[in-house]
Amino acid sequence: MIKINFTEEEKAALHHERFNHPHPRVQLKMEALYLKSQGLAHKEITHLTGIDENTLRTYLTQYLEGGIERLKEINFYRPTSKLVEYKDSIENYFRENPPATINEAIAKIEELTGIKRSPTQVRKFLKSLGMKPRKVGMIPSKAEPQEQERFKKKN
Repeated sequence: MIKINFTEEEKAALHHERFNHPHPRVQLKMEALYLKSQGLAHKEITHLTGIDENTLRTYLTQYLEGGIERLKEINFYRPTSKLVEYKDSIENYFRENPPATINEAIAKIEELTGIKRSPTQVRKFLKSLGMKPRKVGMIPSKAEPQEQERFKKKN
């Protein structure tokens, strides 16, 4: 069990932040530490807050490392694609030579970077670059160019 001595100012700050911080995860951290400051056992705190004992220990060590300000930090894991490193070169190439299909884009990206990605991932990456699928118009199968020219001149 980690023992921490809280001052009255720290207890007041925890009490305030557990209801008034904009992010719910930070509110939960503050609630857990506020309950700890009130002398509750770890089992009771985990039962009341619905968190695991390891999570509680993480919150407590964060508090010991940097106080309340450390608890306010929100560090979610956000993986980034390896394609981001080549973003400019891919974007410049596709602005000059737009791919007709996703499979063509996949092949070209693999050729430019050596990285192979699935169609879904390439679609998502191209969308993040601001590119979107082009709509292609269709010409009727029985189009007669002479008849069309005659129609344009008549109207």
